[in-house]
Order: sequence, then structure tokens, then C-alpha cells
Amino acid sequence: MSILTKDLMKIVELSEIDVLEDRLIRVASLHENAMGVELKRFGNAMAFSVKNIPGPSFNTVKGISGENIDDLDEILEFYTSRGILARFEVTPGNASIDLFRKLSTLGFFQCGFHTALYSPLSTEERVMGDADTSVQIEEINLENFDIFGELYTRGFGMPAAFKDFVTANNKVLAESDNWTFYLASVGGAAAGIGVLYVKNDVATLAASATVPEFRNKGVQTALIQKRMKQAADEGCRYLVGQAAFGSVSQKNMERAGLKVAYTNAIWEKL
Repeated sequence: MSILTKDLMKIVELSEIDVLEDRLIRVASLHENAMGVELKRFGNAMAFSVKNIPGPSFNTVKGISGENIDDLDEILEFYTSRGILARFEVTPGNASIDLFRKLSTLGFFQCGFHTALYSPLSTEERVMGDADTSVQIEEINLENFDIFGELYTRGFGMPAAFKDFVTANNKVLAESDNWTFYLASVGGAAAGIGVLYVKNDVATLAASATVPEFRNKGVQTALIQKRMKQAADEGCRYLVGQAAFGSVSQKNMERAGLKVAYTNAIWEKL
């Protein structure tokens, strides 16, 4: 049985940083960095910013700890100069009273939690239920990649006009061996997508979505099981995932055998 240790927590946190860093570096290669991607490291902390994609997903600081207290003014300037609101994700392993006090004096408050999960991938420890034969999973190749953008936008309730944008920003990832994209179908109809990112011996459930009419049919569980098997087959030691605290996504991961590693504390400006 795998016991959560400080070293394992660091592996889980590093996987979060690696996934976002790899994604944004590849997005920055499109059209002379038309999205305005910029990354800056402050010790073990990484500040991510994408000027032309508003919202917290790509504009956040990961890996922040008490060792970065003296960096906070510079980190804030990094975002302020770009017209972006700073957002910090603090793991329990990196938390400190002094860090929280400093964030508070700078006008930040804790606004939520985000769960990080993991599963060892040794034969003895990983939990794999029987595959749902009603859900078919196949890889999405570059030739039929447009379906990814369509299902992603529908799954997340985004405007259809964003389809081409989502497709382009993910197709550049699919050109790398680190990323694998999956299509789930039910009864021959496209039902959802899943993404796997692998670096060294850690695999990450990078994204997933199910279109509304196929929810509660085991699509996400099948996609998690497929990616878990793929990661194990590639010799990965751990599978890692992230989800909003208490969300359906977290529950699906736990049903598939992932365990909670920790919850990030999310801090934003008042």
C-alpha cells in the first residue's frame, strides 16, 4: 500500500507544473505567440500568464511556498504589468503562516480549494474495475482532430465559436509524444474526450469532458481506466489528476482508484 509522503506530494505538485508549462510553451509557438504566453520562475514557484486567454486556468502561480515571501512583490508586478489578476495555488506541503499572512496583507484571500489525486501504477496497488464495454475508447489522430474541439466546447458549455480556437491550441500538443488524446463513443456516437500527459514516469489526467446527453453513462470512468492502463503499459509509476473539490470529476477519479493527495488553497485578490 502506497503511503502519501512529502516526496510523493512533491511529485504530484511537480506534475501539475509540468503539464501547464509544457502546454503553454507549445501554445506560445503558434502564430508568433499570438496568445501572449509568458512564464517566469521564482525559485520553485512558477508564474504562468496568457494575456489573451482571460480567467484563472492559465493565469496562476504554482509551487509557491514560504521561501517566496520576498518574491511576492515581483510576482505581483509580473501580473500587474500585463493587466492580469494574480492567483496563487498553495499546497499543504508548502503552506506557512508567514506566507498566508503576507498574502493577506497584500489584499488576497482564500477563495476555494482544488483537489490533487494520485494512484500508484504497480500491478499490486492500482485499482481497475471491469471495463464498460458500452463505451468505446480510441485515440484521436491529427487527421480527425477537429472532433476534439467540438466535444470539448460542448462538454464545458462553451460557445460553439470557440471550437476552432480550442482545436488549434490542443492540436499543437498532439504533435508531441508526451500527449495522447482519446475519443469516447457510446453506441457509435461521439460522447466525450480525455487527455493524457506523460513525463518521465508520471502520467497526468490532463483534461476530460463529456457532452451533456451522454453524462451518467460511465464515459469518464472508461476514459480514466483507459488512460490508467496506458500509463501503466508505458511504465509510469504514478497517475495524477486534478479536480474541483468535491466535484463529479473528483468522485469519478476516486471510483477509478485514485486517492486524494491534498487540496490546494486558492488565493485571489479581494
